[in-house]
Amino acid sequence: MTTNATFYDLKNASVFITGGGAGIGAALTDGFLGQGAKVAFVGRSDASDFVAEMAAKHGRAPLFIQCDITDTGALETAILQSAEAHGPITVLVNNAANDKRHGALDVNPEFWTWSLSINLDAYFFACQAVIPGMKQAGGGAIVNFSSISYMMGNAGYVAYTTANAGITGMTRCLAREFGPDKIRLNALAPGWVLTPKQKELWADPESLAAHLEKQCLKEHLVEQDVVDATLFLASNTSRMMTGQTLAVDGGVVTVAA
Repeated sequence: MTTNATFYDLKNASVFITGGGAGIGAALTDGFLGQGAKVAFVGRSDASDFVAEMAAKHGRAPLFIQCDITDTGALETAILQSAEAHGPITVLVNNAANDKRHGALDVNPEFWTWSLSINLDAYFFACQAVIPGMKQAGGGAIVNFSSISYMMGNAGYVAYTTANAGITGMTRCLAREFGPDKIRLNALAPGWVLTPKQKELWADPESLAAHLEKQCLKEHLVEQDVVDATLFLASNTSRMMTGQTLAVDGGVVTVAA
Protein backbone atom coordinates (compact mmCIF):
# COMPACT_ATOMS: atom_id res chain seq x y z
CA MET A 1 0.00 0.00 0.00
CA THR A 2 1.32 3.43 -0.93
CA THR A 3 1.54 5.97 1.86
CA ASN A 4 1.02 9.50 0.62
CA ALA A 5 2.13 11.32 3.77
CA THR A 6 4.04 10.61 6.97
CA PHE A 7 2.52 11.71 10.28
CA TYR A 8 5.46 11.55 12.63
CA ASP A 9 3.41 11.91 15.81
CA LEU A 10 1.68 8.60 15.07
CA LYS A 11 4.91 6.66 15.52
CA ASN A 12 4.52 4.41 18.58
CA ALA A 13 0.97 5.67 19.15
CA SER A 14 -1.36 3.09 20.71
CA VAL A 15 -4.14 2.58 18.14
CA PHE A 16 -7.30 0.50 18.46
CA ILE A 17 -9.40 -0.30 15.37
CA THR A 18 -12.74 -2.11 15.24
CA GLY A 19 -13.15 -4.40 12.25
CA GLY A 20 -9.48 -4.01 11.44
CA GLY A 21 -8.90 -7.32 9.67
CA ALA A 22 -10.86 -6.98 6.44
CA GLY A 23 -11.88 -4.44 3.81
CA ILE A 24 -11.30 -0.80 4.75
CA GLY A 25 -10.42 -1.93 8.28
CA ALA A 26 -7.50 -4.02 7.02
CA ALA A 27 -6.27 -1.05 4.98
CA LEU A 28 -6.46 1.08 8.14
CA THR A 29 -4.42 -1.44 10.13
CA ASP A 30 -1.85 -1.52 7.34
CA GLY A 31 -1.79 2.27 7.14
CA PHE A 32 -1.25 2.85 10.85
CA LEU A 33 1.44 0.17 10.99
CA GLY A 34 3.12 1.96 8.09
CA GLN A 35 3.25 5.09 10.26
CA GLY A 36 5.03 3.15 13.01
CA ALA A 37 2.01 2.91 15.31
CA LYS A 38 1.29 0.05 17.68
CA VAL A 39 -2.00 -1.35 16.41
CA ALA A 40 -4.59 -3.58 18.01
CA PHE A 41 -7.80 -4.54 16.27
CA VAL A 42 -10.89 -6.62 16.83
CA GLY A 43 -13.00 -8.63 14.43
CA ARG A 44 -15.46 -11.53 14.49
CA SER A 45 -13.55 -13.74 12.05
CA ASP A 46 -10.10 -15.22 12.51
CA ALA A 47 -7.44 -12.87 11.14
CA SER A 48 -4.32 -14.95 11.70
CA ASP A 49 -3.29 -14.92 8.05
CA PHE A 50 -3.68 -11.14 7.86
CA VAL A 51 -1.65 -10.68 11.06
CA ALA A 52 1.14 -12.79 9.56
CA GLU A 53 0.99 -10.76 6.35
CA MET A 54 1.32 -7.50 8.29
CA ALA A 55 4.18 -8.88 10.38
CA ALA A 56 6.07 -9.83 7.23
CA LYS A 57 5.41 -6.44 5.64
CA HIS A 58 6.12 -4.15 8.59
CA GLY A 59 8.43 -6.22 10.78
CA ARG A 60 5.93 -6.28 13.63
CA ALA A 61 2.51 -7.77 14.05
CA PRO A 62 -0.70 -6.03 15.03
CA LEU A 63 -2.47 -7.40 18.08
CA PHE A 64 -5.61 -9.23 16.97
CA ILE A 65 -8.38 -9.92 19.48
CA GLN A 66 -11.32 -11.95 18.21
CA CYS A 67 -14.44 -10.21 19.44
CA ASP A 68 -18.08 -9.54 18.59
CA ILE A 69 -18.42 -5.79 19.10
CA THR A 70 -22.10 -6.16 20.01
CA ASP A 71 -20.90 -7.90 23.19
CA THR A 72 -20.08 -4.75 25.17
CA GLY A 73 -18.25 -6.64 27.90
CA ALA A 74 -16.03 -8.41 25.39
CA LEU A 75 -15.33 -5.13 23.59
CA GLU A 76 -14.33 -3.43 26.84
CA THR A 77 -12.08 -6.38 27.71
CA ALA A 78 -10.41 -6.18 24.30
CA ILE A 79 -9.74 -2.47 24.81
CA LEU A 80 -8.18 -3.16 28.21
CA GLN A 81 -6.05 -5.92 26.68
CA SER A 82 -4.87 -3.54 23.98
CA ALA A 83 -3.92 -0.88 26.53
CA GLU A 84 -2.02 -3.44 28.59
CA ALA A 85 -0.04 -4.51 25.52
CA HIS A 86 0.62 -1.12 23.90
CA GLY A 87 0.00 1.51 26.58
CA PRO A 88 -3.04 3.77 26.93
CA ILE A 89 -5.00 3.98 23.69
CA THR A 90 -4.59 7.44 22.20
CA VAL A 91 -6.23 6.71 18.83
CA LEU A 92 -9.55 4.91 18.44
CA VAL A 93 -10.98 4.17 15.01
CA ASN A 94 -14.58 2.95 15.09
CA ASN A 95 -14.75 1.34 11.66
CA ALA A 96 -16.73 -1.90 11.99
CA ALA A 97 -20.20 -1.77 10.46
CA ASN A 98 -22.80 -3.85 8.66
CA ASP A 99 -24.73 -2.30 5.78
CA LYS A 100 -27.01 -5.25 5.10
CA ARG A 101 -29.77 -4.17 2.73
CA HIS A 102 -33.37 -4.25 3.93
CA GLY A 103 -36.78 -2.83 3.10
CA ALA A 104 -38.25 -0.53 5.73
CA LEU A 105 -41.51 -2.47 5.90
CA ASP A 106 -39.64 -5.72 6.47
CA VAL A 107 -37.79 -4.50 9.58
CA ASN A 108 -38.82 -6.08 12.88
CA PRO A 109 -37.65 -5.01 16.36
CA GLU A 110 -35.01 -7.74 16.50
CA PHE A 111 -33.38 -6.68 13.23
CA TRP A 112 -33.52 -2.99 14.21
CA THR A 113 -31.84 -3.69 17.55
CA TRP A 114 -29.22 -5.91 15.91
CA SER A 115 -28.35 -3.32 13.25
CA LEU A 116 -28.02 -0.44 15.69
CA SER A 117 -26.04 -2.55 18.14
CA ILE A 118 -23.37 -2.99 15.46
CA ASN A 119 -23.57 0.35 13.71
CA LEU A 120 -24.11 2.76 16.62
CA ASP A 121 -24.14 1.23 20.11
CA ALA A 122 -20.69 -0.35 19.77
CA TYR A 123 -19.26 2.98 18.65
CA PHE A 124 -20.48 4.72 21.79
CA PHE A 125 -19.29 2.02 24.18
CA ALA A 126 -15.87 1.89 22.53
CA CYS A 127 -15.60 5.66 23.00
CA GLN A 128 -16.72 5.34 26.59
CA ALA A 129 -14.11 2.64 27.23
CA VAL A 130 -11.11 4.52 25.80
CA ILE A 131 -11.82 8.03 27.07
CA PRO A 132 -10.62 7.49 30.68
CA GLY A 133 -7.25 6.28 29.39
CA MET A 134 -7.03 9.18 26.95
CA LYS A 135 -7.70 11.60 29.80
CA GLN A 136 -4.86 10.06 31.80
CA ALA A 137 -2.58 10.19 28.74
CA GLY A 138 -3.28 13.89 28.26
CA GLY A 139 -5.45 13.58 25.17
CA GLY A 140 -6.34 11.49 22.17
CA ALA A 141 -8.19 11.28 18.88
CA ILE A 142 -11.28 9.28 17.98
CA VAL A 143 -12.41 8.76 14.40
CA ASN A 144 -15.97 7.46 14.05
CA PHE A 145 -16.86 6.09 10.62
CA SER A 146 -20.19 7.27 9.28
CA SER A 147 -21.27 7.32 5.62
CA ILE A 148 -22.63 9.72 3.05
CA SER A 149 -25.58 7.33 2.68
CA TYR A 150 -27.72 9.19 5.20
CA MET A 151 -26.75 12.58 3.76
CA MET A 152 -28.05 11.46 0.38
CA GLY A 153 -31.22 9.99 1.86
CA ASN A 154 -30.49 6.60 0.32
CA ALA A 155 -33.23 3.99 0.50
CA GLY A 156 -32.81 0.28 1.10
CA TYR A 157 -31.04 0.23 4.48
CA VAL A 158 -32.83 2.60 6.83
CA ALA A 159 -31.40 1.10 10.03
CA TYR A 160 -27.86 1.60 8.74
CA THR A 161 -28.45 5.19 7.59
CA THR A 162 -30.17 6.00 10.88
CA ALA A 163 -27.07 4.78 12.70
CA ASN A 164 -24.84 6.87 10.41
CA ALA A 165 -26.79 10.01 11.33
CA GLY A 166 -26.60 9.05 15.00
CA ILE A 167 -22.83 8.64 14.78
CA THR A 168 -22.33 12.21 13.61
CA GLY A 169 -24.59 13.56 16.37
CA MET A 170 -22.85 11.47 19.01
CA THR A 171 -19.47 12.61 17.73
CA ARG A 172 -20.39 16.28 18.08
CA CYS A 173 -21.72 15.85 21.61
CA LEU A 174 -18.70 13.89 22.84
CA ALA A 175 -16.34 16.36 21.17
CA ARG A 176 -17.95 19.14 23.21
CA GLU A 177 -17.89 17.16 26.45
CA PHE A 178 -14.29 15.96 26.26
CA GLY A 179 -12.61 18.79 24.39
CA PRO A 180 -11.34 20.26 27.68
CA ASP A 181 -9.45 16.97 28.16
CA LYS A 182 -7.73 17.41 24.78
CA ILE A 183 -9.70 14.54 23.31
CA ARG A 184 -10.81 15.15 19.73
CA LEU A 185 -13.66 13.34 18.03
CA ASN A 186 -14.42 13.55 14.34
CA ALA A 187 -16.62 11.54 12.00
CA LEU A 188 -15.44 10.32 8.61
CA ALA A 189 -18.09 9.76 5.95
CA PRO A 190 -16.77 7.82 2.96
CA GLY A 191 -18.53 7.55 -0.35
CA TRP A 192 -18.62 4.31 -2.34
CA VAL A 193 -15.23 2.69 -1.75
CA LEU A 194 -14.61 -0.23 -4.09
CA THR A 195 -13.56 -2.88 -1.61
CA PRO A 196 -13.62 -6.56 -2.67
CA LYS A 197 -16.99 -6.95 -0.89
CA GLN A 198 -18.49 -4.02 -2.79
CA LYS A 199 -17.18 -5.35 -6.10
CA GLU A 200 -18.62 -8.78 -5.41
CA LEU A 201 -22.08 -7.71 -4.24
CA TRP A 202 -23.05 -4.42 -5.86
CA ALA A 203 -20.46 -2.96 -8.24
CA ASP A 204 -21.97 -3.86 -11.60
CA PRO A 205 -21.01 -1.63 -14.57
CA GLU A 206 -24.34 0.19 -14.63
CA SER A 207 -24.25 1.03 -10.91
CA LEU A 208 -20.63 2.14 -11.11
CA ALA A 209 -21.33 4.45 -14.03
CA ALA A 210 -24.40 5.94 -12.32
CA HIS A 211 -22.47 6.64 -9.13
CA LEU A 212 -19.51 8.13 -10.94
CA GLU A 213 -21.90 10.53 -12.63
CA LYS A 214 -22.81 11.89 -9.18
CA GLN A 215 -19.18 12.57 -8.25
CA CYS A 216 -17.38 15.82 -8.99
CA LEU A 217 -14.12 13.88 -9.27
CA LYS A 218 -14.47 11.21 -11.92
CA GLU A 219 -12.46 8.44 -10.26
CA HIS A 220 -13.75 5.67 -8.04
CA LEU A 221 -12.67 5.70 -4.41
CA VAL A 222 -10.22 3.10 -3.13
CA GLU A 223 -9.24 2.13 0.40
CA GLN A 224 -6.17 4.38 0.45
CA ASP A 225 -8.35 7.48 0.04
CA VAL A 226 -10.04 6.64 3.33
CA VAL A 227 -6.80 5.62 5.07
CA ASP A 228 -5.14 8.95 4.29
CA ALA A 229 -8.09 10.92 5.67
CA THR A 230 -8.17 8.78 8.82
CA LEU A 231 -4.46 9.23 9.45
CA PHE A 232 -4.92 12.99 9.10
CA LEU A 233 -7.77 13.05 11.63
CA ALA A 234 -5.82 10.84 14.04
CA SER A 235 -2.69 12.97 13.79
CA ASN A 236 -1.87 16.23 15.50
CA THR A 237 -1.84 17.68 11.99
CA SER A 238 -5.58 18.15 12.57
CA ARG A 239 -5.14 19.21 16.20
CA MET A 240 -7.77 21.98 16.05
CA MET A 241 -10.39 19.90 14.26
CA THR A 242 -13.05 18.33 16.43
CA GLY A 243 -16.78 17.71 16.25
CA GLN A 244 -16.59 17.66 12.45
CA THR A 245 -17.84 15.29 9.76
CA LEU A 246 -15.39 14.89 6.90
CA ALA A 247 -16.87 13.50 3.69
CA VAL A 248 -14.43 11.62 1.46
CA ASP A 249 -16.66 10.86 -1.50
CA GLY A 250 -15.31 12.47 -4.65
CA GLY A 251 -17.85 15.26 -4.29
CA VAL A 252 -21.13 13.33 -4.25
CA VAL A 253 -22.53 15.23 -1.28
CA THR A 254 -21.69 18.56 -2.91
CA VAL A 255 -23.68 17.56 -5.98
CA ALA A 256 -26.55 16.08 -3.97
CA ALA A 257 -26.84 19.27 -1.89
